[in-house]
Amino acid sequence: MEIIIIALVAIITYSLVMFFYQKRILKTLTEDEFRAGYRKAQLIDVREPNEYDGGHILGARNIPLTQLKMRIKEVRTDQPVYLYCQNTMRSGRAAQLLRRKGYKQLFTLKGGYKQWNGKIKSKK
Repeated sequence: MEIIIIALVAIITYSLVMFFYQKRILKTLTEDEFRAGYRKAQLIDVREPNEYDGGHILGARNIPLTQLKMRIKEVRTDQPVYLYCQNTMRSGRAAQLLRRKGYKQLFTLKGGYKQWNGKIKSKK
């Protein structure tokens, strides 16, 4: 029982540390703020290709979180990076990876793609 409690405390502590770290390195933008800046930045959809094909923000490039480490050279360091995923979990993890590689201007869409009301494009 004691081991379970220690494990739970460790998981909760880790989760809180990651939450506050993401808050510090990744600026969350409302849809209006996101819309105002993403055309002057790199807009990256970190969802999987099937999700991207089902509908994505017009002008977004698909670099899935699962491929980001291998494709990091496709993301420029001298421009802001606007990230989004379905709800913000993956964009937070993508931001952590990018920050470790030296990226500073990282932004995400509040609520993720499911909250987006702007123009979209789909392949399906």
